[in-house]
Formats: sequence, structure tokens, C-alpha cells
Amino acid sequence: LDYYLKYYVGRPSPLYFAERMTAELGGAKVYFKRDELNHTGAHKINNCIGQILLAMRMGKTRIIAETGAGQHGVATATVCARFGLPCTVYMGAKDIERQSPNVFRMKLLGAEVKPVESGSRSLKDAMNEALRDWVTNVEDTFYIIGTAAGPHPYPELVRDFQCVIGNEAKEQIMEAEGRLPDLLVAAIGGGSNAIGLFHPFLDDKDVEITGVEAAGHGVHTGKHAASLTAGAPGVLHG
Repeated sequence: LDYYLKYYVGRPSPLYFAERMTAELGGAKVYFKRDELNHTGAHKINNCIGQILLAMRMGKTRIIAETGAGQHGVATATVCARFGLPCTVYMGAKDIERQSPNVFRMKLLGAEVKPVESGSRSLKDAMNEALRDWVTNVEDTFYIIGTAAGPHPYPELVRDFQCVIGNEAKEQIMEAEGRLPDLLVAAIGGGSNAIGLFHPFLDDKDVEITGVEAAGHGVHTGKHAASLTAGAPGVLHG
């Protein structure tokens, strides 16, 4: 795993001091963890490379995945192309319309992209379809989940493979500033980048942790993606 993270993914990703933003904001020194510089342009590859190595260790010969914006689908298709395994990606029909460049990239990499027309035709429904495929073909199929969701041990798998972000950031900020940060900030969609950054800092009581969710038309409208802020417990799969 360390070999592929270094020579294939291109880690460690830099911790960049945003000098002009720091001056503009006039307060804290702002650093960016530049995981978009990874191969495929996002953090998703960290998890995919780990899970496909696990799949091959288990003797699986077929890979499936779900994707929303398409970045996890691209990363999964990429690692499948690298190791020569067939890849099927489930994607909500609505997301396919919105994210055609990533759909093109997945197909270019040899993946089959299956549109999901059920429910809201988005990520949740794509994951449901992928789970159905997986339980039907569990003998030869490995399901690479890209988000911190799904049945155990997937959330922990995703966390452990994404923790490379926080582990690197911790080492890099100590090198740059000689101390830990006052505040960590991460966008929360599916949660894999956030859990990867946050987890290595959970025992550091002086480090404040903030996740930012998409408010859409406002958390009072019901048309938002702020499930932790304004959501309620419910059935995600099943």
C-alpha cells in the first residue's frame, strides 16, 4: 500500500500555506491540504487503492462501486484499469446528467456505468443498487464503497485508508509551525475526506474540528445536504 500511495497516487500531498488568503482574512494562518493533486484529482484514490489490494488478497475477480459526483467512480475505474479487473459503477440517472465529464472518464478507463432510475436517482439509490449486486454476486465480486457509509467494516475501512490525509497533515503542520493547528475544517458530503483528516486529531483536545455541509436552499427548506445539522435518524439502506 505504501508503495502505491507514493509512486502511483503521488503522496504525500503538500500542505500549502495560503499566504494571500491569510492576509485577506486578517486572522489565522490558513493552510490547505492539497489532496486534489493526487492522481485522478481527488482524495478518493487513497481509499480505492487500499480496497482493491484487499479485494485481490481475497481472490475477488470483479469490482463494483457506487458514485455520486463521479469522482469515486473515476478512482475505482482507475485502480481497476491498473490491476486489470472488470469494473461496474452504479450512478444515479440524475447524477449522470449533471456529471457527464466524469462519466466519460469512467468509460474511457474501461468501466461499465449503470444508470439508476429508482428513488431520487442519486447517490443513495446508486448505493442501494450496488448493494443488491454485491449480495447477489458475493462469491467473485468486491464492492469498493467510497464514502464513510454502508455495512461494517466499510466505514472503518474508508477511515483507515483515508487517514493518510490527517497523518500527513499532522506531520507537515508540525514541520511548518512547530505545533498543532487550532482548527481543522473539511467539507462533508459522504464524509470520507473529513474522517480522513479529523481522525488522527481526535485525541488532541486543543484542536477544534469543524465540518461544513451544503445548505442548498436553506436547512429550513428540506432541500439541502446538511444531514448532520438538520437531519434525523432514518433508514439509509434496506
